[in-house]
Amino acid sequence: MTPADKQELLHKDRKRVWHPFTQMKDYAERDHLLIEKAEGLYLYDADGNRYYDTVSSWWVNVHGHGHPRIKQAIARQLEDTDHIMFSGFTHRPAIELADKLIGIAPPGLGKVFYSDNGSTAVEVALKMSFQYWQHIGRPGKTKFAFLEHSYHGDTLGAVSVGGVDLYHATFRPLLFEAYRIPAPRISRWENGSPAPEAAEHGVAEALEAVKRLFESSADEIAGFIIEPMVQAAGGILIHPAAYVTGVRELCTRYDVHLIADEVAVGFGRTGTMFACEHAGITPDLLILSKGLTAGIMPLAATLCTDRIYEAFYDDYETMKTFFHGHSFTGNPLACAVALESLRLFEEERVLEQVRTISEALRGQLPRFEPFRHLGNIRQFGMIAAFDLVQDTETGKAFPSSERRGYHVYLEALKEGLILRPLGDTIYYWLPHCTSEEQLHDIVDRTCAVLERLGYR
Repeated sequence: MTPADKQELLHKDRKRVWHPFTQMKDYAERDHLLIEKAEGLYLYDADGNRYYDTVSSWWVNVHGHGHPRIKQAIARQLEDTDHIMFSGFTHRPAIELADKLIGIAPPGLGKVFYSDNGSTAVEVALKMSFQYWQHIGRPGKTKFAFLEHSYHGDTLGAVSVGGVDLYHATFRPLLFEAYRIPAPRISRWENGSPAPEAAEHGVAEALEAVKRLFESSADEIAGFIIEPMVQAAGGILIHPAAYVTGVRELCTRYDVHLIADEVAVGFGRTGTMFACEHAGITPDLLILSKGLTAGIMPLAATLCTDRIYEAFYDDYETMKTFFHGHSFTGNPLACAVALESLRLFEEERVLEQVRTISEALRGQLPRFEPFRHLGNIRQFGMIAAFDLVQDTETGKAFPSSERRGYHVYLEALKEGLILRPLGDTIYYWLPHCTSEEQLHDIVDRTCAVLERLGYR
């Protein structure tokens, strides 16, 4: 790309494009990073600079960019079909993918409903849960519960069960009423994990809040939606498996659907294929996207139990049909890519690689301990994070006006790193193809950035 071409494109970008989660005034004098090529763990800009994609391009990329087998799968599928409607029609990739997903999902899930992305898959789960209770004669169960700090997408139903005010507060007049439940609070971390006493206390306190709500209001609650093990957009908040186990037990006891949103944490991010496996539980509804297609194409799936499905199965005139769908439901290209990704998991023993790199990542965490103002250094699977704070003992935050995380992001670009922060939380969300050598280089560069910004 010539300098003139680059400038013309960036001019058009500034003039015509509205980017997500972005205050566009920040880019009145600064260009967005113009990416020309993506390969493996790297992104390359129009000037030839290389960057580590340490956030997996918003938590979607799994096997690295441009994997040859993924590209071949797309080409093969294009020889047969591009897209066809999925109501009244079906096709091999969607059938085989559904069968594969049920085979690897927690036991007890029996049906797959496709959609386009994580938000729409959440909408599917909420509507399925709501309609189920109507069909079985419990019309009072119309509300949902969710965790503070949770994020389940940006469509209005998903926002209604979201607990990050920065993203959701503006739209409150448009939302349905739901119950917000305190999330587990972990006060102390050791070697990247919750300190045992802190974990036990945090889990007990959080489960007691769920129990109190269910005791008083379970008759009007259809479902409780959680991000198992890691609350992602809320600040990379990690909770123990005992919390997920306890929530499952309470949902069963009080007859509330457990809805597991694994859009971000599914497909190996936490060291197992699905995060629910750490707790040994099966949700009533399981929501998948992002890594489902290895981060290459839009696709989502909502898995449910046969019990939920059977409440909709009846003669047409009963009007129990699930009247919901999307134009690109079950897109053949996306399904073919998802199938190839799952074959890669099996044939290249990806989860073994994930466990190896996860342990290596844990071994790198002590390198951050000498830095000042780095609090809550934590890690789970391929995910690691720390918070930039004024006081590591109290957790007192820096004034938001200082935009500490944003300045780390800008400095990291100079170091060939993409460290897109969540406020003042700096994190890694590494692709599974990361090597130990690359991991060490990423941490080296991160430390260099923190040194230059005076955190030593």
